[in-house]
Amino acid sequence: MAKIEIDKKIVEYAVYGGAVLGGGGGGWIEDGLQIGRMAVDIGEPVLYTADEMKDEDLLVTVSLVGAPAAKDKYVKPIHYSRVLDILAQKINKSIQGIITNENGAGTTVNGWFQSAITGIPIVDIPCNGRAHPTGSMGSMNLSELDDYVSHQAAVGGKGTCYTELSVSGSLDKASTLIRKASIEAGGLLAVARNPVTAAYAKVNGAVGAIQQAIEVGEALLNHAGGAAIDAVVQKLSGTVAAEGIVTDFNLETTGGFDVGTVTINDVYEMTFWNEYMTLEKNGQRFGTFPDLIMTLDARTAEPIVSAAIHKGQQITVIVVPKENLLLSSTMRNKKLMKPIEDIIKKPILEFCF
Repeated sequence: MAKIEIDKKIVEYAVYGGAVLGGGGGGWIEDGLQIGRMAVDIGEPVLYTADEMKDEDLLVTVSLVGAPAAKDKYVKPIHYSRVLDILAQKINKSIQGIITNENGAGTTVNGWFQSAITGIPIVDIPCNGRAHPTGSMGSMNLSELDDYVSHQAAVGGKGTCYTELSVSGSLDKASTLIRKASIEAGGLLAVARNPVTAAYAKVNGAVGAIQQAIEVGEALLNHAGGAAIDAVVQKLSGTVAAEGIVTDFNLETTGGFDVGTVTINDVYEMTFWNEYMTLEKNGQRFGTFPDLIMTLDARTAEPIVSAAIHKGQQITVIVVPKENLLLSSTMRNKKLMKPIEDIIKKPILEFCF
């Protein structure tokens, strides 16, 4: 199928499947449903497969940058469209397709509202098939191109925190400036960034990952409770790695990220940097980013992002090997993975490479 017409059922599948594939990050289910349904209400967003695009077509990434748990975050639908306008004016080129930075409850449907109001199609080549903490991880290895100039636009916040900016420079510098701006805006910004050709995205992006999210969401929502969790695990060829009560939870929002730990039954420990990074029991490692580690309510199968965990919850933790996910070339880049170790204070590289 080369083209997928989007309706509200597809929105639900994409959001819930994206929530699972977010691995603890990627935004909130309520936000994803709101923006996805709004897109269908006001227009006719269309999802194109990669083979619909010519190699020379220009694609732009849309994303949310910041800390999902920030109490003063404020991003509205108008901000999503505004950033696209700012970026198009900046590069003075027409845009043939919109791609999301990652799969997640809020991020799988990034671009659907913009598509509805502009007619520009969404293209099923996310920058990554799972959520990830840093901008560089969502830039399809553009960080490896010495001469690449990153153009980024960002909008968000309200009142005195309202922020609207355009940045051009090296990928790292531009991403750092956007991240800092998200803090000033109250914690979150809508962003459009990094124009690339469809040919480049096909090689470095996660081709077909939105359809994978839709399929996972369909498996989840067409079952209930434990059967829904089993259906998701079967769809992704993963495992149920832990079950029990959250006995401890620590979260700190710092530098525009949510960082912390989750303890289950006093024996399983999970670390997260927006997304879940590790799952261990008595020093034995059961999952390591970019493996998918995800928490779901043990009774309802509702996906639970890391920022929404609290003591006393009864949760199930699933783990899906990275080989079973549709991932970006960045997930094989040791240089981009190394900073995780500095944040969570645990080894990563020896497990994921």
